[in-house]
Amino acid sequence: MEVKKSPKADLEGKKTTWLLVGFVLILAAMFVAFEWTERDKQVTTDTGITEPIFEEEMIPITEQEEQKQAPPPPEAPKVEEVLQIAENDANVEESNIQSSEENNQAVEIKYVPVEVEEEEPEEQQIFQVVEEMPEFPGGMAECLKFIGKNIKYPTIAQENGVQGRVIIQFVVNQDGSIVDPVVMRSVDPYLDKEALRVIKMMPKWKPGKQRGKAVRVKYTVPVTFKLQ
Repeated sequence: MEVKKSPKADLEGKKTTWLLVGFVLILAAMFVAFEWTERDKQVTTDTGITEPIFEEEMIPITEQEEQKQAPPPPEAPKVEEVLQIAENDANVEESNIQSSEENNQAVEIKYVPVEVEEEEPEEQQIFQVVEEMPEFPGGMAECLKFIGKNIKYPTIAQENGVQGRVIIQFVVNQDGSIVDPVVMRSVDPYLDKEALRVIKMMPKWKPGKQRGKAVRVKYTVPVTFKLQ
């Protein structure tokens, strides 16, 4: 009896096919091997640490706008004056004025004198500064010599060691006489009294003049008390 083989179990028929497939795979592998070069290699050096990326913030340039001149404020509306008419309900006493012609009486006219304030005459006026100031006979140097010669240092002031400068103000009249001496700056009552005494003893001065005319002028003189 003959043994019959199944065509599916026959491996000899597919031998050629598998051989061709093997040649194709080998050629493909060789082609890939030849085409593989150094430039296709990539070396990865990534360590996993990423450097921070600083992005430069762009600050916009702000330009100041020109201030526009504000328009002037509107003018305030004019307030119209409103005249209020009072009601004629008030009780007003009427007075009748009779003329002198109706009464046949003469009209009396009285004169009322007008009070006029009299200005102080220039002769009585006291000046502070004039064109020609008063002058002691011989000048201020002689005035100081006169004071030093006639002054008497009060004993009580000497014992207490009191010294200083007393300022005396007085008025030089038109005739040069000295009147109304007063103490402007005091040091001691005894020194003040002695300074006034010496000023009153002074001879007549050369009077001050204003516009060529002798006038009354205030003058100030220092009297110095000094212990030796």
